[in-house]
Amino acid sequence: MKTALITCGALGREVLELVRQHGWDADVIGITARHHLFPERIAPDVEARLLQLRRLYGQVIVVFGDCGSYGALDRVLQKHNIPRLMGDHCYEFYSGERFQQWLDEEPGTFFLTDFLVRTFDRTIVKNMGLDRHPDLKQDYFRHYRRVIYLAQSPETHLIEKAQAAADYLGLPLQIEHSGYHRLEAQLVELMAAPEQVRSA
Repeated sequence: MKTALITCGALGREVLELVRQHGWDADVIGITARHHLFPERIAPDVEARLLQLRRLYGQVIVVFGDCGSYGALDRVLQKHNIPRLMGDHCYEFYSGERFQQWLDEEPGTFFLTDFLVRTFDRTIVKNMGLDRHPDLKQDYFRHYRRVIYLAQSPETHLIEKAQAAADYLGLPLQIEHSGYHRLEAQLVELMAAPEQVRSA
């Protein structure tokens, strides 16, 4: 039977591409990335989806970091014996151990991914109310010192959009071509694991 990949919306495009590249028999079921603004919603929403899906699929895999749920997501998944990718943030999926190294080097680092570059105006500007209250930008970003763009794609227009986002924030841009890195490696491992035994 197919695998259900319950996926953070911020990773959806990349997970769909990995499913295509590897020819996996899997469906990608997205959870809105807007939950990052309300991380207390992540665990209950994921639990509702997996309860709907687990009897319909041979296995269910959750493609999320902790994403600010402070362990609530892991407690839900442990209860239902459902695996997820390891890591606190999607940035770690793309950068591995370098993520913490960059933060140790400069705690005021703002990270971008392809998703955030594509959706910067909506995800950052509009969702944070900066289009209506531009004066808040200084309050929100005063402690940031640089932007690191973890590029999954080499598309030139995304690099240009990343530069525009950094310019909007008034910060220097550092570009790191990360590819899919641990996102792909962990999914390959989990997809190769034996099918989970579904509850009777």
